[in-house]
Amino acid sequence: MNDQNKNLILATALSFIVILVWFLLFPPPEPAPQDNLTAPETVQGDATLPDTASAPATAAAPPTATGEAPAASTAAADSEPSDAPRVPISTPSLKGSISLEGGRIDELALRNYRETLEPDADIVTLLSPVGSSQPYYALFGWAPGQGLTPETVPGANTLWEVQSGDELTPDSPLTLVWDNGEGLVFRREISVDEKFMFTVTQSVENTGNAESTLAPYGILARHGKPVDLKNFFILHEGGISMVDGELSEIDYDDFEPATNHQPVAVAETGWTGFTDHYWMTTLVPGEGDAQFTTFEDTRRNIYQTTAKQSTKTLAPGTSITVSTRLFAGAKEWDTIRDYQNEQGIDRFLDSIDWGWFFFLTKPIFAVLHWLNATFASLGLTGSMGWAIIALTLLIKAILMPLAYKSYVSMAKMKELQPQMEKIKESAGDDRQRLQKEMMELYKKEKVNPASGCLPILLQIPIFFSLYKVIFVTLELRHAPWIGWIRDLSAPDPSSLYNLWGILPWGTPEPGSVLALIFIGILPLLLGISMWLQQKLNPAPTDPTQQMIFAWMPWVFMFMLGSFASGLVIYWIANNTITFTQQYLIMRSQGYKPDVLGNILSSLKRKPRPDQK
Repeated sequence: MNDQNKNLILATALSFIVILVWFLLFPPPEPAPQDNLTAPETVQGDATLPDTASAPATAAAPPTATGEAPAASTAAADSEPSDAPRVPISTPSLKGSISLEGGRIDELALRNYRETLEPDADIVTLLSPVGSSQPYYALFGWAPGQGLTPETVPGANTLWEVQSGDELTPDSPLTLVWDNGEGLVFRREISVDEKFMFTVTQSVENTGNAESTLAPYGILARHGKPVDLKNFFILHEGGISMVDGELSEIDYDDFEPATNHQPVAVAETGWTGFTDHYWMTTLVPGEGDAQFTTFEDTRRNIYQTTAKQSTKTLAPGTSITVSTRLFAGAKEWDTIRDYQNEQGIDRFLDSIDWGWFFFLTKPIFAVLHWLNATFASLGLTGSMGWAIIALTLLIKAILMPLAYKSYVSMAKMKELQPQMEKIKESAGDDRQRLQKEMMELYKKEKVNPASGCLPILLQIPIFFSLYKVIFVTLELRHAPWIGWIRDLSAPDPSSLYNLWGILPWGTPEPGSVLALIFIGILPLLLGISMWLQQKLNPAPTDPTQQMIFAWMPWVFMFMLGSFASGLVIYWIANNTITFTQQYLIMRSQGYKPDVLGNILSSLKRKPRPDQK
């Protein structure tokens, strides 16, 4: 077996092993179950908000001004839906309402995102009130200190009054007021921008004669794990916080119990909250001197994160005003970047799970996003799919110098084939002499036999990084390309089972064995592109090697068939460009690959040994 075939087998085997391990360790996640939600209320121009069903629940408890936040189970709250008045929320991006009980932001849906691809599907619900199937809400208030009790400060169940505003919109903030009857008047102004950022400005005025101490806080409480939790190894879902430039992530299974959690001090900047696959809620305190606490009330199955700011002293006749921002919405790259760059939220882009290869995934997505925006501005349908192909071209252009050296080396290896055969004949069984003379030949002709592996090896981290980008970024969710490809983050929905839509029956259930066997059009094109790339070189003479090479494209085809369509498009484009590069470079070096001859040779029936 010559060295060129050794390199080809080594490179192919390495790719196969790495992708096989990746496939076994990180299989594509199963489709999330869809909830059967009812919708009693319709708003013109939107899908309906799901109704809320009764379920045992409690509201989160406030912290104390001088201590840590207790478990959420200590607060008094009914398990039934509250009949307290509500103030509607209406923005270009959000739809929901605020309950005057606790002043909770607890009903919120995303106007521009639907649960499925169906045009009449429900819009995505982010926050839900106590009494719903999965309560998830934001609370704000003041923790009591010297001279105060929990009853004299607003808490989870305080009934606020509306001072101004009958609807929260980007142009009309809402102001709530509550008088504790003992000399303290609390006000809360809530404003929202056109995307996903709320600003909650809390103030307290001391009209009495006694000095008081108290501390402002914000709480995010989630009752139970999300029903659509992916539990996928490469994706973080759960608690997330940034404290003075250091990112922390906590899986739901790793939350500390309420009796054993530790507060985290924030000296300068920070934010804390919950992150889902595509959505997120985070609290951003308005001042650096703060404490974050994240824990689980195991008895009530409530996950809670709190941002408590420093304790304030309120003298008679004075007032205090503090602000906290609440992000509640979609993890749009453009939007989050603007909040980071324009509003100074430190490293807010890191709320997107870029993974270990962040030094690749971040720039890859930035370029992909720019290409998508460029193609979209030109009116090109399916711009994200074309952006993936254009990104492949850019990556191949960057790697072109290395690829050129590799393919030139392969062409020279072809020219050296007669000399290498003579060395093998003269060396016989003397392996030491064979290796020595081969090395001398490589040195004399300036050929590196290992260079053929480098382009493939470099493709592996790029492949993984692009897989990560396609899976975690919102911009790929429900992104169409051409024809039947309506979601680049999902596998090709076509299937050989019904001849890709020609026969009048449906396709196998996604994730089933039949779906893995009866592949779609894109995986088939992937297998063909890998098979054609092989035909640039004659098949190895060894029967075992021939069998490996013959089966390799089709094994990859079935393995990658259940991966996201965007990733398969990248792989097809990469194979096509690699084939073209290798063919042209080999021709420029005086070696003309006989692609057609190699194809015909591989199709010929090989005689059995007893027929020779």
